[in-house]
Amino acid sequence: MQEGLRVALTRDTDRFIALEDRPDIARRLNADLFISIHADSAEAESARGASVYVLSEKGSSQAAERFAARENGAGRVNGVALTRTSAEVGAILLDLSQRGAQARSAQAATLLLRELREAGLAMHREHPETASLVVLKAPDIPSILFETGYINNPEEAAILASPAGQDARAQVAARAVRAYLARNAGA
Repeated sequence: MQEGLRVALTRDTDRFIALEDRPDIARRLNADLFISIHADSAEAESARGASVYVLSEKGSSQAAERFAARENGAGRVNGVALTRTSAEVGAILLDLSQRGAQARSAQAATLLLRELREAGLAMHREHPETASLVVLKAPDIPSILFETGYINNPEEAAILASPAGQDARAQVAARAVRAYLARNAGA
């Protein structure tokens, strides 16, 4: 852990945690940012480089409906008691929260890609990709998925398995998170 950052892993062994439970862990810990870190695989062994994903609009609306049902059942959206608001105001609050989280997700993704580029690490895509991935469907927490590289590419798999390769990606992620937090201080 670097000074000023608190990292909470959803797991430190190879045990499975349901995809939809991973952002819930971040929520319980009051995370400022959720990063799901993966190693990718593709049909072609020549695939290489890192990618960063954010939630697509389609995935967002489906997630917002589930989140609203859960939060409405709990009576709160981002700390605002819905019993004191109309259904319309609750929907507006949820929409504002979701839009803010998506904007901050895009910002975090862009910063991570910038740091990857500046570090000279291989990139599969130059811009954030969008997808309706379960781990990105927390409408209230900025969330990104960091594909560190391709494990089916033997050369890249060796880099990803090496302490130096892992450290390089961890340092890049830490710099991106610091930049993200600095830009969103007090938000």
